[in-house]
Amino acid sequence: MENKEQAIEEEILINFEKKIENGDSIEPKDKMPDGYRKHLIRQISQHAHSEVIGMQPEGNWITRAPTLRAKQILLAKIQDEGGHGLYLYGAAETLGISRSELIEQLHTGKAKYSNIFNYPALTWADIGAIGWLVDGAAIVNQVSLQRTSYGPYSRAMVRICKEESFHQRQGYEIMAKMMAGTKEQQEMAQDAMNRWWWPSLMMFGPHDSSSPNSGNAFKWKIKRHSNDELRHKFIDKTVQQAQVIGLTIPDKDLKWNEKTGHYEHGAINWYEFHKVIAGNGPCNKQRMEHHIKVHNDGKWVREAAEAHRLKKERQN
Repeated sequence: MENKEQAIEEEILINFEKKIENGDSIEPKDKMPDGYRKHLIRQISQHAHSEVIGMQPEGNWITRAPTLRAKQILLAKIQDEGGHGLYLYGAAETLGISRSELIEQLHTGKAKYSNIFNYPALTWADIGAIGWLVDGAAIVNQVSLQRTSYGPYSRAMVRICKEESFHQRQGYEIMAKMMAGTKEQQEMAQDAMNRWWWPSLMMFGPHDSSSPNSGNAFKWKIKRHSNDELRHKFIDKTVQQAQVIGLTIPDKDLKWNEKTGHYEHGAINWYEFHKVIAGNGPCNKQRMEHHIKVHNDGKWVREAAEAHRLKKERQN
């Protein structure tokens, strides 16, 4: 019996690896190794949690947006982020895990979200920096994920990337307007740049050689580019954008390398990265307490929706 089960597992693995090698998409009903499923649940749920938690620093500025137009754009952007979370939670659910399990993992600390959202948005310029730098970094990573091997995740990325491109332009527009404004506005924009630049670079994660999950991610074609490749791509594009509007990159070691065709950057503070990921960032506690409170406050809505669904089922 044991030999038969082992043979079945080996056959599943052979067929799975053949599809991966051929560049075929893996779909929910396809047989897949347990390690592949677990890796995707971890990655997709972290991505979904990041979209939802990321609504908090921006939501804090809805009532303080400087113009009605800015308020409308910010509201639309936050609504988009909530939608992105829904797409991604839905993709994770196709792997056999429930939404309630995903949320419980977040609340208990078993699941993580991007470290970047544990930093405060202190001024209106921070909203510009989040849109331009944070969403800009996210786009670089997410464009690569449009070719990830798991079909539902790949397809979710296509729509998300289209919307994120608008968010990036919205943030850049805020920064450009401030750099064309008063001395105080220019200083505010540069201050936001100084505080968000390094956390944005950390979003791509440490060098792949130090990550225990990278090997399988590349083998299974969940991941197509290394963290450093994506980080360099983001820096090359963003440095030029900063120069156009007169912002200074807060990196004294930044320089262009003619041989590689990329900018070389200074040392990233990975101690800070791991400290924030471990729950010791400026806003970790605040972000999670807010999410838990809102989730609990909305319990009656979920219960009412479930009761309505059951009633419809009985009627049919």
